[in-house]
Amino acid sequence: MKKNKKKRSLTLILRNYFITGVVVLIPIGFTLYLSKILIGISSKIIPENINPNNYLPYAIPGIEIIISIAFITIVGGLSLSFLGKRILKLIDDLFKRIPVLRTIYSAIVQMTETFSNKDDNDKKSVVLVEYPRKGVWAVGFATKENKGEMAEKNK
Repeated sequence: MKKNKKKRSLTLILRNYFITGVVVLIPIGFTLYLSKILIGISSKIIPENINPNNYLPYAIPGIEIIISIAFITIVGGLSLSFLGKRILKLIDDLFKRIPVLRTIYSAIVQMTETFSNKDDNDKKSVVLVEYPRKGVWAVGFATKENKGEMAEKNK
């Protein structure tokens, strides 16, 4: 009976590790894939007479990367404008309506918002939570400091 319980808990642990790995790797993979696409497109955008890689006897690595970084920076600047915010809201609403994409997109947005909160007053710390059952611990992030009754009980 104990072996079956150990197998089940090992299976749950492995499943949790797998899901956590997917949640961590999806934004990284998406960013790398998007960067690869941008670098490929930017190498075609540069006119041949301006691109030094076409007329020099050697290639200068990084021109495409610099153009991609500039493009990403421009998109970031535009997204902070009024019109950019409206367009991002439309894209956000669209992604939240697509069944499979909605769960992945929501997880990425939540994770991004959690780690990019720039308010210095918020104290973030890593905590262990006994979840989903007694004896099994999950890693979590405390994003706010306890106040009121909770703060009194944790002293």
